[in-house]
Amino acid sequence: MTETARHAPPAEAPARLGRGLLLLMSAATGLSVAGNYFAQPLLDVIGRELGLDATTAALVVTAAQGGYALGLILLVPLGDLVERRRLAVVLFAATAVFLVVSALATSAPMLLAGTALTALASVAAQVVVPYAATLAAPAERGRVVGTVMAGLLLGGLLARTVSGTLSELGGWRTIYWVNAVLVAVVAVLLWRFLPRLHTPIGLSYPALLRSTVALFRDEPALRLRAAMGALSFAAFSALWTAVTFLLSGPPYGWSEAGIGLFGLAGVAGVIVTPIAGRLADRGWVQRVSGIGAAVLALSWALIGRGPVSVGWLVAGVLLLTMAQQAVLNAGQHVVYALRPESRNRLNSAFMTAFFLGGAAGSALGSAAWTAAGWTGVSLLGGALSAATFAVWALERLSARRWIDDKEES
Repeated sequence: MTETARHAPPAEAPARLGRGLLLLMSAATGLSVAGNYFAQPLLDVIGRELGLDATTAALVVTAAQGGYALGLILLVPLGDLVERRRLAVVLFAATAVFLVVSALATSAPMLLAGTALTALASVAAQVVVPYAATLAAPAERGRVVGTVMAGLLLGGLLARTVSGTLSELGGWRTIYWVNAVLVAVVAVLLWRFLPRLHTPIGLSYPALLRSTVALFRDEPALRLRAAMGALSFAAFSALWTAVTFLLSGPPYGWSEAGIGLFGLAGVAGVIVTPIAGRLADRGWVQRVSGIGAAVLALSWALIGRGPVSVGWLVAGVLLLTMAQQAVLNAGQHVVYALRPESRNRLNSAFMTAFFLGGAAGSALGSAAWTAAGWTGVSLLGGALSAATFAVWALERLSARRWIDDKEES
């Protein structure tokens, strides 16, 4: 018997999750994470106003991903210790406050601090997702989680488009003010309509963090899938950080709104996620992972032709986003099956590695652009994607029994 099982009190019976509350939770997750992506199409204009070079401006993206990773490991496990409605509302309110800090920024350190703190608090989205799963009836759990995750993914993707459009209408700070107001409203609505939910596991906070970190030591499949997730998201983030510089300069010279609209290519990832999930449910998780990693690497052959033709760039981005989401979905399928009783901590461990990879990819992508332009970015992305495939092959060669045992259980 695990330590959690020995100490955990009986879980409270969850309240019924209605359609209106489900939609509110879905919108809440999207608005919460959106602030982490506003800067991507605005790096050029932010850099000009604050006097930043390309590498320093790109640190805004790195700060968002690093702050989110820190929140995943430090704040998300609190859902097993404190009342979840209170935790979610406090984090949403804090997100709104930190968005205002970014909106008022007059220097790089102030903007980086506001961005990192916003990202830290925005892990409220990762509190809401398991919250919804707990409130859902068992027969509806997959649909409920899929709906909330769709909101989260769309929030991240559409943030780029909306931020570019609003920047042209009222300056780059406008999107931060608008999102701060919306997130504050969501905090009030969640306090009003979310039911109370407290299911403590009987561990202290330090013990909870130790048990989360220990999962990497005890679960080889988690280590491998976390590595695949981190490498694939690093390639994804390198693209979306550097593509702003490509599209804003010659030969394109696109506006912030145009660069933001380019982000709609990422919607393909939302489309492929449920398909990949259904295939994984049918026992094809390894095929989904391998094909996704292979397509991820091949997509860079098209992306590398970005300076020549925007058509090749769009085609490559479509392939990359679909492949990256397939690798992520398959990884979650494997990881969540490892220890059902520790799913929150598994989610915290896996997603922390995932977003640390994204933060590293953003930093490396901007450095590659500065050193070698789009060729450097393409070589970096191709190498990270090839490494993703190599980790999948390693898992197949040396650890297939871990996956097979979990899928049979």
